[in-house]
Amino acid sequence: MSNRLKDKWALVTGASSGFGAETARQLADLGANLLLGARREDRLAQVAADCQARGAASAHVHKLDVADTASVNAFADWAKATAGRVDLLINNAGGAHGVERVEDGRDADWEAMFQSNALGILRVSRAVLPLMKPHPGGIILNIGSIAGRVAYEGGSAYCASKAAERSITKALRLELNGTGLRVGTIDPGMAETEFSMVRLKGDKEKADAVYAGVEPLTAGDVAEAIVWAANRPPHVCIDEILMMCTAQAAPHKVHRGEG
Repeated sequence: MSNRLKDKWALVTGASSGFGAETARQLADLGANLLLGARREDRLAQVAADCQARGAASAHVHKLDVADTASVNAFADWAKATAGRVDLLINNAGGAHGVERVEDGRDADWEAMFQSNALGILRVSRAVLPLMKPHPGGIILNIGSIAGRVAYEGGSAYCASKAAERSITKALRLELNGTGLRVGTIDPGMAETEFSMVRLKGDKEKADAVYAGVEPLTAGDVAEAIVWAANRPPHVCIDEILMMCTAQAAPHKVHRGEG
């Protein structure tokens, strides 16, 4: 496979764990320069150290809260001062909070999901686009979910926020047509990361039950799809990737084996 990412500047949000951390590591394997943001600075520093050890051209970190406009703008200013440009933007920061039905839902959970999964993408893209538009051939990849395509009980706000991500992606694709920039979405199904632990408020027993009897996607699987899409030649735009583990046919249809 041709390596078009060597020495390019890649910015990854939510890079302290899960898809973001593994994407950073795989980009490091290809010799990219990394601009990594997340709220947990200690874990972010460890990911950067991993990336340097794996061959990143460079790895730089800065605290980032995509739910806070001032934080996003400060991060973009730092990226400009550090790199002067961005070739690849991975809008990965996000998550799910709670599995309550609408009648039992909590405002704090709903607001957290829309802030990170939808408004965060808007904020970061707005702040970073001035670093991308002078350099045709760049790409924005937003991390969505099968939940943005198929709603399910207990997932109303999460599904809605991920449907918003998909609409934002489509709008950006139209708005940036003619600039030489590309926009796409990577939409995983069931994947075992910290996702369920966060969603289920740290209840490990319930989180483990989500994946019982199933071999789900891993962070590495999803990162591989992200990096593959990012590594296409400039005239190729991967608009959408929908990926699930073999045992999953839909959010509500999962075959569980023994154990």
